[in-house]
Amino acid sequence: MLEATLTTRTAPIAAKADNVPPIPAAAEAGALRAKVENLNFYYADGTHALKNISMPVLDRQITSLIGPSGCGKSTLLRCFNRMHDLYPGNRYEGRISLLPDGQNLIGPEADPVMVRLRIGMVFQKPNPFPKSIYENVAAGLRVRGVKNRKIIDESVETALKRAAIWDEVKDRLHQSAYDISGGQQQRLCIARALAPNPEILLLDEPTSALDPIATSKIEDLLAELGKEITIVIVTHNMQQAARISARTAFMYLGELIEFGATDEMFTNPKHPRTEQYITGRYG
Repeated sequence: MLEATLTTRTAPIAAKADNVPPIPAAAEAGALRAKVENLNFYYADGTHALKNISMPVLDRQITSLIGPSGCGKSTLLRCFNRMHDLYPGNRYEGRISLLPDGQNLIGPEADPVMVRLRIGMVFQKPNPFPKSIYENVAAGLRVRGVKNRKIIDESVETALKRAAIWDEVKDRLHQSAYDISGGQQQRLCIARALAPNPEILLLDEPTSALDPIATSKIEDLLAELGKEITIVIVTHNMQQAARISARTAFMYLGELIEFGATDEMFTNPKHPRTEQYITGRYG
């Protein structure tokens, strides 16, 4: 097992200043964008939160992680972009390989800061920075070292358009991000994550704090984004998983119980625990 302690800072993944990487090239249908292999995760107190997880992440598809509270969904999601590194003493074993280059995202050779530019993240509640709408979206570009104002302007506009919010904010880019609605803030956070052109976009229950109208807009947005970027989403809403995802992983007590095509899992689950969860016997 390859083990990486979270306090390690190592050589960054390459990035050119003043140059935003292109949107990742489309792979063949069904190709893998990432592969989780024998992943174990331990919190600093010794809790074994993830137990020998192995699963594929298919390119340009939406994969949903479902399961009861405390089963390890968010813990697994945050392994992809090294969010656990923010708390000393946490520990990974195994691999998360980003394909096609095979970079081990949790290996000691990967700089967590640069990993987070390759693997974008959107959280449960909208969390815009206390800055303007423009500066929120430009934040990741500046971390990457982009300084050319024209490139930043173009990238900000592109990201806001991809997040389906450009028409709503184009005339107030330099106003505070706190001046827009909660649903708009969440789409702004999606634009912020998209600006550096990540290879995978992670979303941790992105609609749980939103009203039904805002939720519908986010789901429509994700359905469109899923055609051009790989998405992994944690959701407690099984109807949402059924509506938007092509693949679903069911987790229970830190273990991956079942993984497969969403339609098949929801109509013909292979494992009794999956069936019990989907039919509402526990949750």
